[in-house]
Amino acid sequence: MDELIKDAEDNLKNIYAEIAEIAYFNSQKVLTAFQNHQVTESDFYGTTGYGYDDLGRDKIEAIYAQIFHSESALVRNQFISGTHAITTALFAILRPGDVMISITGKPYDTLDAIIGLTENPSSLKSFGIKYEQIALKNDDFDYETITKRLKQGSVKLITIQRSKGYEFRHSLSIEQVAKVIKLIKEIDQNICILVDNCYCEFVGIKEPTEVGADLCVGSLIKNLGAGMCSNGAYIVGKKKYITLCGERLNMPGEGLKVGPSLGANKDILKGLYMAPSVVASALKTGIFAAYIMEKMGYEVNPKYNETHSDIVTAIKFNDALVMQKFIQGIQKGSAIDSFVTPMPSAMPGYKREIIMASGSFTQGSSIELSCDGPMVEPYIAYLQGSLTYEYGKLGILTALKEINHN
Repeated sequence: MDELIKDAEDNLKNIYAEIAEIAYFNSQKVLTAFQNHQVTESDFYGTTGYGYDDLGRDKIEAIYAQIFHSESALVRNQFISGTHAITTALFAILRPGDVMISITGKPYDTLDAIIGLTENPSSLKSFGIKYEQIALKNDDFDYETITKRLKQGSVKLITIQRSKGYEFRHSLSIEQVAKVIKLIKEIDQNICILVDNCYCEFVGIKEPTEVGADLCVGSLIKNLGAGMCSNGAYIVGKKKYITLCGERLNMPGEGLKVGPSLGANKDILKGLYMAPSVVASALKTGIFAAYIMEKMGYEVNPKYNETHSDIVTAIKFNDALVMQKFIQGIQKGSAIDSFVTPMPSAMPGYKREIIMASGSFTQGSSIELSCDGPMVEPYIAYLQGSLTYEYGKLGILTALKEINHN
């Protein structure tokens, strides 16, 4: 095993160097935004109650807008998750009779009840909002089917999920997203394009709003929170849509002007500041795992030397017990709850039993080292995160010991 580890790090030096260049670019982007908006210590102090005149909160949103090259931003600790932010955006923009289409096939299970794929009296479907989906084709958009459908008209909003979810496929690159957005806008400029950017921020040097997306959504307990944020999410994009999102999250007429930060400003700013470096560590951890597991005979996606568009590495075990042992090993190699043994169980928002390792400081924080997957064939584990490469490497080595000893 020691020889394999040395072989991995020797062969990954050039890839790690490329990741460092991306982290440097994104660090410049973040630092420039902080300096342009003159972040000062008083911005750390939050408001309570209504949240009137929260200067730090407003400055954070201006910084996010600059980093994403967007007109406006909504960055709030009132969001429970990225899914909550997506839900807010969908309900903000869609009206009874409108049609939304997912052009990346079925989205995450957590959106089933929101869309109405699972019957729910509070779903979009219950309000008369129609849903359609177009599956991906060979890990890319089905441009022909998308073109044919859009030319029929009557589409209000299109969603794109960049990360693979619980699928064994490549996540979508920014180049693929740019290409399909160009196609959509050439057919109908009025369609709102919403991109679920979870797990993808700072993996490359461009974000979806830089290539034409109208809205881009993500969680602060993933990439951009860098393990510093206890909760929250962001929505960035066109001002007219962000205004609607603010009024949906809060209330009509007050929107972005209210919402107490409750002391979260410092953590949100610190998380964003650290994000380029932390995302680089998560990427290196995933690529290290991909190299090791591939050499051990397991199928991984993406492979270590393929383009990584997010921080997720999928490992196909084809064996329920080995998958469990690996995930349990990740938990054992974590700093928090290392003595706990994860077992498959029901989770809110998921139809299937899930086994999840998340020895994290924040519950469910997948920018910290975590690994999870549904207990269904072919038994695929999805590894993501790690605040530092060193901790990620230690966690993976512990997981390898678990599967090699059993």
